[in-house]
Amino acid sequence: MNLWQQNYDPAGNIWLSSLIASLPILFFFFALIKLKLKGYVAASWTVAIALAVALLFYKMPVANALASVVYGFFYGLWPIAWIIIAAVFVYKISVKTGQFDIIRSSILSITPDQRLQMLIVGFCFGAFLEGAAGFGAPVAITAALLVGLGFKPLYAAGLCLIVNTAPVAFGAMGIPILVAGQVTGIDSFEIGQMVGRQLPFMTIIVLFWIMAIMDGWRGIKETWPAVVVAGGSFAIAQYLSS
Repeated sequence: MNLWQQNYDPAGNIWLSSLIASLPILFFFFALIKLKLKGYVAASWTVAIALAVALLFYKMPVANALASVVYGFFYGLWPIAWIIIAAVFVYKISVKTGQFDIIRSSILSITPDQRLQMLIVGFCFGAFLEGAAGFGAPVAITAALLVGLGFKPLYAAGLCLIVNTAPVAFGAMGIPILVAGQVTGIDSFEIGQMVGRQLPFMTIIVLFWIMAIMDGWRGIKETWPAVVVAGGSFAIAQYLSS
């Protein structure tokens, strides 16, 4: 396989080159949101478009482009798909055995306040699932839990997506950091340190933002001690571990 040096600005205009490079991901969102295609169908078309952009616009050799597709496919199977399958498997078992209902009743016994339920389930439990499973599973599982607690489905999903902003940086077992190190050539531990110095502030901001979305300024005033404890403990752990 020949060594190929990528030209990051083949159009001679960095903005135009960036726009063309973003066509696959833009199409993916368009296919899901507007065309209502199934995930695997939208993803297949996205791969085809990305391959076309690489071959026709960036002049990537065919062998290199196909090798990248194959590598991405197997990297998606392991470890990403494997982690998701394991997480969904555990979730299904908990539902079938009735353990899911026990979790639900346990949370209700702690507090009937939906704002605090959001902190416990959406943030605390979601952060744990993000580290253990990642790749969308935390949002799906915590949103389902919140729906069982009385949240509206779309409302629960939106809140879980927002609150997952802080934990998602390290992802499942640090895979985003490891991949960033592989792509950039920078030591993954150095990237983790930089991320760990930024996320503590983001964590607190996101939690206060969630409370504001749920109940405005009153929500912030009434729940700030819980936000500080939950967000602060998570932020400190992030900083020290990174």
